[in-house]
Amino acid sequence: MNSPFLCGRFELALSRPLVMGIVNVTPDSFSDGGQHARLDSAVAHAQRLVAEGADMLDIGGESTRPGSASVPEDEELRRVVPLIEALVGLKVPLSVDTCKPAVMRAALHAGADMINDIMALQAEGALAVAQANPASGLCIMHMQGEPRTMQQAPVYDDVVEDVAAFLRIRISVLRSAGIDPRRIVLDPGFGFGKTVEQNYRLLRELPQFGEIGLPILAGMSRKSMIGALTGRQPADRVAGSVAAALAAVARGASIVRVHDVAQTVDALKVWHAVESPSFFQEHA
Repeated sequence: MNSPFLCGRFELALSRPLVMGIVNVTPDSFSDGGQHARLDSAVAHAQRLVAEGADMLDIGGESTRPGSASVPEDEELRRVVPLIEALVGLKVPLSVDTCKPAVMRAALHAGADMINDIMALQAEGALAVAQANPASGLCIMHMQGEPRTMQQAPVYDDVVEDVAAFLRIRISVLRSAGIDPRRIVLDPGFGFGKTVEQNYRLLRELPQFGEIGLPILAGMSRKSMIGALTGRQPADRVAGSVAAALAAVARGASIVRVHDVAQTVDALKVWHAVESPSFFQEHA
């Protein structure tokens, strides 16, 4: 991408793929639920991810795994706001993973740089939050249905064309609302109302989303699309997740959202050394 991604306090050049580390402060996330529910544990985990090379952190206080129920607004606020306040000093962009406008507003006020919304700012009041915070980055994602029911029977005429059409519509809505497109990142929504085969088709044909002209964020880490091929439980899907991240980057993803930061960072260094003739001059 020629233009930097505008993300709160930061302008991200996207001259290389960025690694977004996942910090879940939830008791029920599919992979790491309950591991970092306490503030001190979540802070330590975030600090460890940055030390391992995370370029960004994505903070979530509500699980969106298939079959999950919504968390009350006040509980989500209790989980994420103190953590964001504690992490502002880390000097990396902080993203809040939420679809609730009140949580978006409070998180940005606490110091978050980006809204990562699985509903693509369709909830009542969400677009107004984005308009009122003109520096914040915005990740708009495709999801068919809602987390509680999205995997029951996903149906598309053509999954790639349908997802791309949805994202184009949302971009048009945001631009009509005065949103600078340099604030926007696109997420095809791997695992959000897609079959395993549909997920891999989206990954295979990711360059079609690049044609839209905005950065792509890919989040496949430890998801069931990995488990379906490897037969492994979430905590043991590291190798498959790294392979998926590399496949996404090779097809144009600018940001990969991952649990396993150190392993992904190492893999991307090797990939970059192979793909970039100037790698060793840049790192001399």
